[in-house]
Amino acid sequence: SHYPPQMTDSKVKDMSLAEFGRKELDLAEVEMPGLMNTRAEFGPKKPLQGVRIMGSLHMTIQTAVLIETLYELGADVRWCSCNIFSTQDHAAAAVVAKKTSKVFAWKGETLEEYWWCTVQALTWPDGKGPQMIVDDGGDATLLIHEGVKREKEFKETGKVPDPESTDNDEFKCILRIIADSLKEDPQKWTKMAADCVGVSEETTTGVHRLYEMEKNGSLLFTAINVNDSCTKSKFDNLYGCKHSLPDGIMRATDVMLAGKTAVICGFGDVGKGSARAMQAAGARTIITEIDPICALQAAMEGFQVAKLEDVLSFGDIFITTTGNKGIIMYEHMEKMKNNAIVGNIGHFDNEIDLAGLTKAAGVVRQNIKPQVDRWVKKDGKGIILLAEGRLLNLGCATGHPSFVMSCSFTNQAMAQLEIWANKDTKKFEKKVYILPKNLDEKVARLHLSHVGVNLTQLSKEQADYIGVPVDGPYKPEQYRY
Repeated sequence: SHYPPQMTDSKVKDMSLAEFGRKELDLAEVEMPGLMNTRAEFGPKKPLQGVRIMGSLHMTIQTAVLIETLYELGADVRWCSCNIFSTQDHAAAAVVAKKTSKVFAWKGETLEEYWWCTVQALTWPDGKGPQMIVDDGGDATLLIHEGVKREKEFKETGKVPDPESTDNDEFKCILRIIADSLKEDPQKWTKMAADCVGVSEETTTGVHRLYEMEKNGSLLFTAINVNDSCTKSKFDNLYGCKHSLPDGIMRATDVMLAGKTAVICGFGDVGKGSARAMQAAGARTIITEIDPICALQAAMEGFQVAKLEDVLSFGDIFITTTGNKGIIMYEHMEKMKNNAIVGNIGHFDNEIDLAGLTKAAGVVRQNIKPQVDRWVKKDGKGIILLAEGRLLNLGCATGHPSFVMSCSFTNQAMAQLEIWANKDTKKFEKKVYILPKNLDEKVARLHLSHVGVNLTQLSKEQADYIGVPVDGPYKPEQYRY
């Protein structure tokens, strides 16, 4: 690799950005009452004193406030980004300057650099790994699990992973890392997994991976599904995308949204927020769906629900939100009108067929500016692809705003506290758990005064009538909000 195998210090783009980063961090802290309250409530007791926490989560200003919250709770933190384009370099510099965490992240990493950063963040100077992980999309968790699997295979048969055995570029990087680590320590990942008490996972895709691992019995440590806390998925995924999708499209292209036809693939929480944003901007908004319930919801919200194939010729903006793969393929992009904008706000980069676009004969990539490319066909017509098919709200803008991320990240902080407090209690097995509803309500409660909410109090009589405690939780588990 083109870096030394282990650097104990951080690697970020430009330390001269630290002062600017700190100014924005100071502003963000005011907009993140949940995290600041967590510091006030738990900081003095240092419940995470000396605990090694590794994070793989977009290295933004908002994430820096989470990092510094974990630091205030006593943790020894190392961090990398979970996306090659999502780092805000001034945020990374500010954290390194204040020495609140080691950081390995910069905007515009190659895949090799990205996975190198992940290994650095996972490896403390003495060779130890993390005791807990904050993951987003599950890449840190994946690397450890794949490492354990391959070390077992190596121990039994002497087989070394071969990067050429896959045509997936990211998986090549993973196999190369494990092949290299086998030479230095054939038990690196096995020891790391044994030391790790648990992971808290941020997003739908990562959670999906965790449930798969639980189902097939391969999950090596406890996991908390932060995504399905109501104060995460019904706020971040919905209102966050409602804000940051148009932000990303406009910063990338400056295109007028009003009067355009926007096609949103998927109408889950992310799709709902995205569709409402396009509708609010005056775009005629069309939904594609595979789920009859989501499709019916879209129809009853006043959206046309169609098949992608039927809207290619007249759509102006196409956005994938599904968390699935192979949604917009090269043959779809071929049929789009000139300068149609194509982007993704689902987690990974496999919703849009970048590989097909790259390999297509006679198609030329014209870079407009970082993370904005016009792919031009032989006839001179082209499509505009945002952030190479990765999260456009983070690649072309700055992701979700502070207030909504305070909801998500307060859940992350609670999850880390919960995992660590129960490391010896046998409360958690090697399974996936959701935070209890009273914590969900607490997270919401911490954000009310900031937006001028005055909550009505149930009387004892009213609480008894519906069979709930006066102070909550107020809803049964199956309630969907």
